[in-house]
Amino acid sequence: MSQDNLIKMECSECKRVNYFSRKNKKTLKERLQLKKYCKFCKKHTLHKETK
Repeated sequence: MSQDNLIKMECSECKRVNYFSRKNKKTLKERLQLKKYCKFCKKHTLHKETK
């Protein structure tokens, strides 16, 4: 994965970085929010994009 498109996804409950993903920063200006499984919380939680 190229570094300029790489984003980190952080759990909104435990604040741990669980996922890495890519996004096109030219077309998507707002931060990404997805419901993903957190292995530390052991449930599906909202994951937000971090810097």
